[in-house]
Order: sequence, then structure tokens, then C-alpha cells
Amino acid sequence: MLPTAYHDTVSDASALTDGAKGPVHVELLHEDGRYQVHVDGEPFYIKGAGLEFGDIGRLAEHGANSFRTWRTDNGQKTGLEVLDEAYANGLLVTMGLEVARERPGQGRGVFGFDYDDEEAVAEQLERIRAEVMKYKDHPALLMWGIGNELNLEATNPKVWDAVGEISEMIHEIDPNHLTTTMLAGISKDLVDEIKVRAPDLDLLSVQFYADIENLEQRLDEAGWDGPYMVTEWGATGHWEIATTPWGAPIENDSTVKADLYRERYETAIASDTTHGLGSYVFLWGQKQERTPTWYGLFLPTGEETESVDVMHYLWNGAWPENRTSRIQSVTLGGQTAYDGITLAPGQTTPAEIVMFDPDGDALRYAWEVRKESTDLSHGGDDESVPDLLSEAVATPDAAQTTVAAPDESGAYRLFVYIYDGQGHAAHANIPFYVSD
Repeated sequence: MLPTAYHDTVSDASALTDGAKGPVHVELLHEDGRYQVHVDGEPFYIKGAGLEFGDIGRLAEHGANSFRTWRTDNGQKTGLEVLDEAYANGLLVTMGLEVARERPGQGRGVFGFDYDDEEAVAEQLERIRAEVMKYKDHPALLMWGIGNELNLEATNPKVWDAVGEISEMIHEIDPNHLTTTMLAGISKDLVDEIKVRAPDLDLLSVQFYADIENLEQRLDEAGWDGPYMVTEWGATGHWEIATTPWGAPIENDSTVKADLYRERYETAIASDTTHGLGSYVFLWGQKQERTPTWYGLFLPTGEETESVDVMHYLWNGAWPENRTSRIQSVTLGGQTAYDGITLAPGQTTPAEIVMFDPDGDALRYAWEVRKESTDLSHGGDDESVPDLLSEAVATPDAAQTTVAAPDESGAYRLFVYIYDGQGHAAHANIPFYVSD
């Protein structure tokens, strides 16, 4: 999965931060049956987030020690600017290297790539060599992430030959940093191919959503007993969750998500102290994927959700001073999202949300209705935000309101956002269908 807002502009960076020290030396040690990353001789357990356009300073304030990217230059900031900001905030970066994908797609990077095309593969290797040369001595660099989910909808195993060659090239010119590749899930066939075709990789990185609860079993089934990171995890995936009778996925509200984040981290990630090297939660920012709230830990307007509270607790062992409001219930016509709500065109129906704020903060509400998303991508590719129906909610700023069903038949979604005035917000939504 990928964050949004990539553009194909790349800015040249000719020098490191003025006055900065040289690169950190990163090692992967295996002692007493336990794998550990060491940075300049000290153990380093990764407590981080996937971040490409998010707030780096706020990530550091919440107690993370690292973040990952999906590429060097993201179109808004150069790789140097990203690394400089990380360095200024005391964070280390697993820097992504854009590697072409075999699958079709849209948005960032190259799709539909033919790994039988030796000339194109060689050109890609040289492009990545230049990127590594540009950034390898930066003091904020932790390791290199070679491609993202290259196994997704891929059939040509030569992609792993290319990954292996990239890893070998990196180790030849950069003795200070580790290499990995980010996988969508894991399987025995996949691990067997990588062991043969890309043995130079220092570790594997895996990406799971609800299925992370079975992480230990998945690794065992795949035959992987080496070191690994979890480089994407978080909300239940839209492909893993219950749907309405018309096929709309039912998104968990922000409180259910926060509780699942804590449970999944404690039971699946922190519990492995022998092979797991840490993780990057997805996503320290916001993106549209099925809804504007499904995967990001922030709202489009920048407020932190309750899952940020949870990550603060997991990274620090203590809760933040002020916490996000918790949702107790949200209903449309007395029904929940799981009831398959159908309304007649123009029908008016009451909606209500019941909240609890741990700090007693005064709450502000905002309701809205949007069409159900039909611009559906795969693998985290770009999606557009569905249209807003501006007149659908009678009193959008109250805990109780009335919703007028649109005149046009079809699938819609009622959203509610709850702000505590302290930079935090809760959210929920209910899909409904209009039919005459």
C-alpha cells in the first residue's frame, strides 16, 4: 500500500546538511538466538511510522525513533530535505527506493514493467545507484527499502534477481547500511524465490493489516526464521472486513481502530523479541482509500485520531497528557452500519452519536454525506475523494441531527467528525443505500 500525492518531480541534492556528522554505522547482529539492529554500536529497536507527507516533528514528539518512506524524492520534498528534517528531529529513516512493479497500476512509479527486458532492468539499477550515491552518507539514514510490495500481482520471479542485484550494488558502495524489501504478506513460494535469487538482503519486511494477528503463523508457514520488520500495519483492510448487502465495506470507527492498534502491536509485534526488529505503523498522515479516514492516523484537516494516542502509549509506556474523545455509539435511524440501511429518496432520518471525552473537553461535531466511492484502486494507488452532498444534513454541528436521503438512487455514506479543541478528532461513518 502507498501514500498519495506523488508527483514526478525530482530535485537534485548536492550536499549534506551543513556541519552534520558522517553516516551512522548500522549492523544486524545475531547473538544468543536473537536478532538486533545496532546503530553505532548501540541496540536500536524500530518504533516508527510510514511517513511521506506527514509531520516529522510531531512524530518525534510522540516518541518514535524512525520513519520509512516509499521513495527518495517524493515530489514535494527532495530526499535530502526529508533526511535533513529527520536529522533535526533525532529520527532515523528507512529510505525507500522506487522499483518498478510488474502489476498494472496508476499514480506513483512505473507499472507494467517487464523483468525480461534486460536493458530496462540495467537502466533501473543505474538510476537507483545514483540515488544511493546521493544519500548514502547522510547521518539520518538507517537502511534501504528496495521496492514496495513487488510480489503483488507479480508472476515473473526475475524481479527478485533485480532486487538481489540492487542489494549487492548497495553493499558495494555503502558499507554502513542494511537492505530489505517490503512484501505484501508472505508465503513459502515467495520466501523460497527470495532465498535463491536475492540472498544478499539483510532482512525481510512484511506488510499485514488484520492478518497481522496471525503473523507468527504466517512466518512459520513461509519457512522464514530470519530477521524481519513489519513495515505496514494498522487498520483492518477494506478487503478484510464485513460489507453491506450492496458491497460497501464497513469501516471501523476511530475508537475501535485505536483498540485494535494496541492489541495488534502488543500481541503480534512486541511479542517477538527474537526475530522482530520493530515496525512502521501505517500511515502517519492521511489519504483517500475507500474513505478519507480508513488508513491515516490523521484527518485531512490535520487533527490526530485516537490511534495516535495509542502509538504514543506504545512508544513511551505512558499516555499523552490530553487524549482523544472515544465513540460509544453512532446510529442512523436507530441502526448501525451493520444493519444494511436502505432509505427512500428524500426520506428524513435521525442520526446520533454518543461520545465520551476522557478530559471533559467541549466537543464540536461535523456531519456530512458523500457518495460511496467508485474510484477504487488496488495496492494503495491514488483515488479521488467522492462528491459531498452539501444539503443532506439538517444541523451538521450537533450530536443529534437529521439526514435527508438524496433523490438519486445509489450508495452513500454518512460521516461524522468530533473535535475536542485540543488538536484531536474522532470519526465514524455509516454506509446507506437509497432505493425507490
